Amino acid sequence: MAKDDNGIVLQSLESYQIVERALFELWNTANTLSTLRPPKSPYYRVSIFGSARVKPEDALYEEVKTLSSRLSAMGCDIVTGGGPGLMQAANEGENLGDPENKTRSIGIRVELPFEQGANPYVEKSFLHQTFFSRLHHFLHLSDAFIIVNGGIGTALETLMVWQLLQVGHIDNVPLVFVGEMWRDLVAWAQRNMSEHQPPLISPKDLDIPHCAASIDEAVAIIAAHKAATFDNR
Repeated sequence: MAKDDNGIVLQSLESYQIVERALFELWNTANTLSTLRPPKSPYYRVSIFGSARVKPEDALYEEVKTLSSRLSAMGCDIVTGGGPGLMQAANEGENLGDPENKTRSIGIRVELPFEQGANPYVEKSFLHQTFFSRLHHFLHLSDAFIIVNGGIGTALETLMVWQLLQVGHIDNVPLVFVGEMWRDLVAWAQRNMSEHQPPLISPKDLDIPHCAASIDEAVAIIAAHKAATFDNR
C-alpha cells in the first residue's frame, strides 16, 4: 500500500478507475430514473430565475412579486432557487396570490456557505449538494421558465434550458425572457452566432425564447400555454 511523505495512502490508478466506472453507472441509473414522470402531473409549475442580490426595496423586487402573484392566482405553482433577492420576491408573490393555499411555493436550493436556509416564503424546500443535480431538478418539475434580471447563476440556468430546448431533450416548454437584459442576449446571439460565417446556430434557435417586454406579456404567454396543455386535460 503506497503512502506519501505524510503517511497518507495514495489512491492507485486501478482503484480510481473502479470509482470512475461506479460513478458512471450511477449517473446512467439516475438518468434512466429521471425519465419517469407521471403521465398527467396534477400541478402546472413555473420556474422563475433571477438575481439573489436585488433588495425588497428595489422596484424590480416588487415587479417580480407581482408577476408571481398573478401566476399563482391563475393556478400556477412557483419554483425558485429558494434564496434571497428575486427568488424571495417570486416565492412571496406566490403566497400573496394564493390566499386559499391551493398552489405551492417551492425552493430548490444548493448548499452555499453564504446562503443560510431558504427564504421565509418557501413552503417546500429541496437542498442539493451540486449545481448539476439542482439544475436537473428544475427541469424535472417545471412546465415553463421565466427569466428576470440576474447574474452568472441566472445565465447558467437560462442557457441550460435554451440548449435543451434546442436539441429536443425537452419540448413544448416556454422559455420567457422578461426585459431588455435578455433581449440583448438574443441580439448578441444573432450577431455573433447566427450571422457568423459559417453560422454557429440555426436561425430557428433564436426563436426558442419568448422575449416579453413586460410582466403582462409574460403572464399572457404562460396563460396561453397553460390553457393549451394543462387546463382542459
